[in-house]
Amino acid sequence: MKKNEGSLDRAVRVVAGVALIGLAASGNIGVWGYIGVVPLLTGALGYCPLYSILGFNTCPLERE
Repeated sequence: MKKNEGSLDRAVRVVAGVALIGLAASGNIGVWGYIGVVPLLTGALGYCPLYSILGFNTCPLERE
């Protein structure tokens, strides 16, 4: 898997994922907030499968 997310994209995903999981764990938004695991993992890995399908790449080092 090649990285296809830039550092800003990754940071936003991790923050959003942690926020959603935190809100779900505290009971503020319900169990659907645990979907925050998805952006958290994609941000941590630097790879988004949807970006690959759509042909997006925000990682400046991996562009050709």
